[in-house]
This record gives sequence, C-alpha cells and structure tokens, in this order.
Amino acid sequence: MRQESLTRARLRAPKAAAIAGIVFSVLLIISFVLILKSVPADPREGGAWLSTNGNTILLALNFVPFAGIAFLWFIGVVRDRLGSQEDQFFATVFLGSGLLFLALLFVLAGVEGSIILLYLTQPDRIVASSYYDFGRAVSYHLMNTYALKMAGVFMISTSTVFIRTRVIPKWMAILGYVLAAIMLLRVDHIDQLSWISLTFPLWILLISIYILIDNYRKTWSSASAKLQ
Repeated sequence: MRQESLTRARLRAPKAAAIAGIVFSVLLIISFVLILKSVPADPREGGAWLSTNGNTILLALNFVPFAGIAFLWFIGVVRDRLGSQEDQFFATVFLGSGLLFLALLFVLAGVEGSIILLYLTQPDRIVASSYYDFGRAVSYHLMNTYALKMAGVFMISTSTVFIRTRVIPKWMAILGYVLAAIMLLRVDHIDQLSWISLTFPLWILLISIYILIDNYRKTWSSASAKLQ
C-alpha cells in the first residue's frame, strides 16, 4: 500500500509541475505581448500611449499575480520532485533566482500600474511630472537589466539540475544555456525594448509540455504493463 502511494506521488509530481509551468508561461506570454505592443519601446516617449492603451496594459498587469502564483507552484513541485537528488548549491541558486525574478516582476507591474492609475485621475499632471519619467525609466531597467538577468540565472541553474537528474532531454537543457547566455550577455540600449523577454516563458512552456507528455506516456506504459 505504501509503495503504491509513493508511485502515485511520483507520477503526480511531474504532472503538477508541468501544469503549473504551462499556466505560468501562457499567462506571462500574454502579459508580455500586450505590454510590448502597447508600451513604446523608448522610455523617453511621451505619455500619449496612456490614453489609447491604458486599459490593455491594465489587463496585462492583472495576469501577472496569477502567473506568479503558478511560477511559485512550479518551483515548489520541481524541488519536491527532485527530493534527495537535489544539489544544495544549484537548488539554492534555482530557488533564489526564481524568487528574485518574481519579486522584480511584481515591482515592475506595480510601477507600471501606478503610472496608469495616476494618469486616470490626473492625466495632464502625471505626464508633465517627473514621476512619469522616473517610473518609465525604473520599469524599463527593472525588466531589461535585472529581471531578465535573474531569469537567465534561473534557466542556467534549472538546466543544470535537469541534466543531472535527466528529467528533460539534454538538448532542451543546452537550449536553456544558450538562451540564458543571450539574456545575461545582452547589452541594453536605452531606445530599445527587446522581445527577448519572451524567451524565458517560452522555454518554460517547452519543458513543461515535454514533462506533461512524458508523464502521460509513463502512466500509459505502467497501465499497459499491469494489464499484461
């Protein structure tokens, strides 16, 4: 009975991680796409976009807390799945970088949301004030300089852990290294907001789909073996 419970737990853990990863990825991709299409790439741009795209950005920002919850669930389930196989060094980097990325993402959403809410109450005053310029500069650097770098560190540590435990194919982990290197070594330009931010949730989506498919494949194989 105990062995059966352990087997079921092992089968559920990858599935839970995969579902959480898919939810996080889809919500964050939708949020990023809406923001990147609505907010001017140049942080020095005037505030005309607030009147036309304000509601779209608020919708995108409302997805962020739910994406964050799914990301926390993803981290927790992956750590639980690794269990005794978990390397303390990479596990610390994995957890720390993931939490830092999430914290920076929430701060970014808070800054952008406050700009829009203040604009709705005092449209002319907020655009002309220094708070608008400060908020745009802060949100830009939070995303491109800090959040993306933490996402890159998370991808490196996650890829290393997955290679050691053979949870995903090696080529997916190598792809994670390559994408992480691009994010870490990328030089920011003040007049450009890159779509490279989408590589992180897309990579999480890729490995989550693989883990989910692999989990169902193992479940079907186990069921077939019992029937025989």
